[in-house]
Amino acid sequence: QLIILSRHVKRPVFKKSDRMLLVLLARAVRTWKQALFIIQPETLLRWHRQGFQLYWKYKSRTASAKPKISAEIVALIKDMAKDNRLWGAERIRGELLKLGLRVCKRTIQKYMRQVRPARPRGQNWKTFLHTHAEQIWACDFLPVTDLLFRSLYAFFIIELHSRRVIHVGVTRSPTDAWTAQQLREATAYGVGPKYLIRDNDGKFGVGFARIAQTSRIEILTTPYFAPRANAICERFLGSVRRECLDHLLILHEKQLHRVLNAYVQYFNQARPHQGIRQQIPEQKAGSASPNETCAKYLRIHSCCFVES
Repeated sequence: QLIILSRHVKRPVFKKSDRMLLVLLARAVRTWKQALFIIQPETLLRWHRQGFQLYWKYKSRTASAKPKISAEIVALIKDMAKDNRLWGAERIRGELLKLGLRVCKRTIQKYMRQVRPARPRGQNWKTFLHTHAEQIWACDFLPVTDLLFRSLYAFFIIELHSRRVIHVGVTRSPTDAWTAQQLREATAYGVGPKYLIRDNDGKFGVGFARIAQTSRIEILTTPYFAPRANAICERFLGSVRRECLDHLLILHEKQLHRVLNAYVQYFNQARPHQGIRQQIPEQKAGSASPNETCAKYLRIHSCCFVES
């Protein structure tokens, strides 16, 4: 009769309550397998497993809804992940715990992926400069044209960390020997950096490299047509032009040397710098006015410099 019924009647659909009732009845009847006609024993066992999963899901639920973290904490996580490329989610979680903030690892990973689309194979140029700024100097030439349209060359060496100008030299013939002598003067008495950034100018020859090697300085050559690789020094050269040389007529080499020395003294001892949070490279405790020697040569009028 059941075989004939299965031929002509549509397959019945069991509700959740029906399934639960059958599972409970199966626990009360020892011969429950023989009592099943419409469904198979394996189906009843599967319903039991599904009910068990729902039971433990209910038992394992949290007492209250998970609170959403504030936008400030999200921004802090993103800043940590962006500024510290080697930190993982667990390290960031530990740093947040130091601040009294409890955030789960999965949440941190979710926001880390928004600022770290892919892990780089190595540190980029910006990260290297930021990490070793205290040990890096940079140098470059600034071409200047005098009153008679003759070429002069100013050579600067600047410390990246403090923005302090280490050395300035002026010449009409920037040979390798002259450039090497400038580096020798800048590193006198054993003072020198670990790295020195320069471009691919032909003025940096064998003599310059020899002096750097003697002073245990590693030369970092920037790529071709990439001034941003020496951005701090390039920015300084732009400041020299805008704030000083664009307002003067240069007559000869000695005048240019005197003007640049005065500007460098102002740059180091009186000029605040945005790159170091408006600090002054050689600011002394309690000093509030420009150096008197600097003011002897240069007067400040509407942010431009003219020789007095």
